[in-house]
Amino acid sequence: MTVRKPGPEDKEEVLAMMAEFYRSDAVLRAVPRSNFEKTWALLLSGERAAAAYLVEQSGQIAGYALLSLGWSNEAGGLTVWLEEIYIRPQFRGAGAGRQLIARVFHDYADRAVRFRLETEESNGGARKLYRSLGFRNLPYLQMVVDVPAGAEKK
Repeated sequence: MTVRKPGPEDKEEVLAMMAEFYRSDAVLRAVPRSNFEKTWALLLSGERAAAAYLVEQSGQIAGYALLSLGWSNEAGGLTVWLEEIYIRPQFRGAGAGRQLIARVFHDYADRAVRFRLETEESNGGARKLYRSLGFRNLPYLQMVVDVPAGAEKK
């Protein structure tokens, strides 16, 4: 099993996996393909706000991780959000998710002070993996709002 950064040649397969992820029970709602296109463009732009990894098994792409990088005053440094972790069903249970997260930990160990992720209550297998890697529940109620009407976009 190998973990690597995606390249331009991986676009269609990565976007297909993103679509699979957003059709799964691991998420609350689907998102438009245009979001995947924007994310892909950002990943290839060299912008430091996001990163991605692919995990391969037997020469096939088994899954991906999408990261969002940001500063946290609460944590006192760089926080790496594991925004999306997706392993295709036929590769689950063989260590692909563990390998992917281990690579993220390794690559950001000297810069990040915290790693975070979200998961659905129903995603028991993933939650078991995350706990085995040291993740713990936070007592936060997370809230969200899209850009409010009337707010200026720059």
